[in-house]
Amino acid sequence: MTLEFSPITLDRQKEYHAALTGCPQLLTSDFSFANVYGWSEHYGLEWAFHKDTCFIRQTRPQIVYWAPVGPWEKYDWKECCAMRESKRFTRVPEDLARLWKSAYGNGIAITENRDHWDYIYSVEELISLTGKKFHKKKNLLNQFIKGYSFQYESMGPECVEEVLEMQDEWYKWYEENNPSEALKAENRAITRVLLNFDQITGLMGATLRVDGKVIAYTVAEPLCEDSIVIHFEKGDIRYKGVYQAINQMFLENDGAEYTNVNREQDLGDEGLRKAKLSYNPTFFLKKFNATLL
Repeated sequence: MTLEFSPITLDRQKEYHAALTGCPQLLTSDFSFANVYGWSEHYGLEWAFHKDTCFIRQTRPQIVYWAPVGPWEKYDWKECCAMRESKRFTRVPEDLARLWKSAYGNGIAITENRDHWDYIYSVEELISLTGKKFHKKKNLLNQFIKGYSFQYESMGPECVEEVLEMQDEWYKWYEENNPSEALKAENRAITRVLLNFDQITGLMGATLRVDGKVIAYTVAEPLCEDSIVIHFEKGDIRYKGVYQAINQMFLENDGAEYTNVNREQDLGDEGLRKAKLSYNPTFFLKKFNATLL
């Protein structure tokens, strides 16, 4: 099998979504098209299509393969993986890790990557915020509702420019106070996705305004029939409860048809992990690293 890799482009979305649909397991947030496209420049991502499957190669800072996207059970994995210049795979979902362990036995090393687990929540719970475990979140939401004259709007192409302005202000403030390469990379990925908001199939989102100015936004994408992923969510923290508000209002107004909401990984950041756990995830989508020996 020969794979011809090329840059991630918008014009092959339909082909990629067909591969996603063929996966036997709900894939993690990494493999949603907006995520692959948004981060493609930062990671030097390339893809190659073979039969019903898409193979993704990361070239920066070094070559490593992401888990293949497609009907995994159709492949002879020993033949498929033997021709690669790298024997390392990352972002491997649990079901594929199990399949590979069965196929390769002692010929593969598989290690769990806790920092990349996706946090999955109940949409119903994050809308209602009922019960003791959500008391603080509900209180902050109510403070926002009572404290500000706000306007909620579903996001469309017509408001992307204003969202980009808010993102630029948010980034400059955080970059001045806590600069990091990760922050720069995220800002570039957000900008890349927003600039192509109307060209990325299924992309959705929302904004909150106070006095006509965007003070919070969220960008999301359906993963499958019952699950949605939140890619980016930013708010002006001078407005108390702004994050609780954009989170709850988006799901209530635009995400109520879904059962699960995926809020991606914590990347090992202690503060981010604490915040994600505080929303009481219902389960995790585990990910693994794999190396062919």
